[in-house]
Amino acid sequence: MNCTIDIENAVKVLREGGVILYPTDTIWGIGCDATNPKAVEKVYKIKQREDSKALICLVDSESRVQRYVRNVPDVAWDIMELATKPTTVILDGASGLAPNLLAEDGSVGIRVTREEFSKQMCYRFQKPIVSTSANISGMPSAAIFKDIDQEIIDAVDYVCSFRRGDKTKAQPSSIIRLKQDGQVEIIR
Repeated sequence: MNCTIDIENAVKVLREGGVILYPTDTIWGIGCDATNPKAVEKVYKIKQREDSKALICLVDSESRVQRYVRNVPDVAWDIMELATKPTTVILDGASGLAPNLLAEDGSVGIRVTREEFSKQMCYRFQKPIVSTSANISGMPSAAIFKDIDQEIIDAVDYVCSFRRGDKTKAQPSSIIRLKQDGQVEIIR
């Protein structure tokens, strides 16, 4: 299947409140509309994970970050611009996202994807897309498509075709927590 059709199919499912399985700029992810609480709830059920554990989301650009986070610290822009590998930034003051996506303190993990497929999908969707590892909570993350548990594949509404045959073992993103007071904490 061609990339454009794959993205169009995924975006259609996202707009309908469905859940997708897709290749990200890191490992394969389970995704949904990050502004739709019912879709986010489906992701928690698929992962068999407590909804008290926040999920991260992907966006296509720095300007999209500003739409969903109030008062982004200056250092966040530097980190996003200068990062040499995919880096998720946890920021305070999330706004306009599904409440069950956020941490208890109202923060959100957000990453600007530079990988073309996930970037185009975020761009065409025009909203943040949940990106959580394609595994049952507590089980190892799947580094490549063939390692994804069939239970996950069967539970989502759409499975992207792009990169299914890729054997390159991907790594999760770095995670950096930024507080409004300027504190920086490296989580992973």
